[in-house]
Amino acid sequence: MSAVSYGMVVDTRTCVACAACVIACKTENDVAEGFSRDWIFTATSGSFPNLAMEIRSERCNHCEDAPCVSVCPTGASHYGPGGTVQVTESKCTGCKACIAACPYDARFIDPRTGAIDKCTFCVHRVENGTPTTACQEVCPTKSIYFGDLNDPESEVSRVLRVREAYALLPDAGTRPKHFFLK
Repeated sequence: MSAVSYGMVVDTRTCVACAACVIACKTENDVAEGFSRDWIFTATSGSFPNLAMEIRSERCNHCEDAPCVSVCPTGASHYGPGGTVQVTESKCTGCKACIAACPYDARFIDPRTGAIDKCTFCVHRVENGTPTTACQEVCPTKSIYFGDLNDPESEVSRVLRVREAYALLPDAGTRPKHFFLK
């Protein structure tokens, strides 16, 4: 079996924009007031009376070819466990090169530290034996799936096999590991 590759899938049919994921993340990771590592995006398409709404819980896409990692001058942005994209706060100078490089607008400067902050896929939980992210754990509609994309028996792999999915900005060439079910 190949190396672990963590990924996330959000079901856009069942997400109700309750923002429980956003609150759980802020609590789990002590995110600075006024900032979020994940957020809810809604889009309405069509024309009246034939309208459709899509709701997505979005965050860092933990790209396989992450431009934020390649532009970081100090190595603060790097690949971590399971191919996740992580930030070592003590190495970050706050230069914002990674913010400019991220096509998903998923990074911000923590005003308390001056360092970059972003979703970590709760790798601290996974490394301590908790198989879920904080956002997945609290989702009342069970719309968030997390796991090893290289394990055919993982929840994320199973759901990606049976449902049509897409990633944001596929033309950016980043090979994101955050998917949305149609």
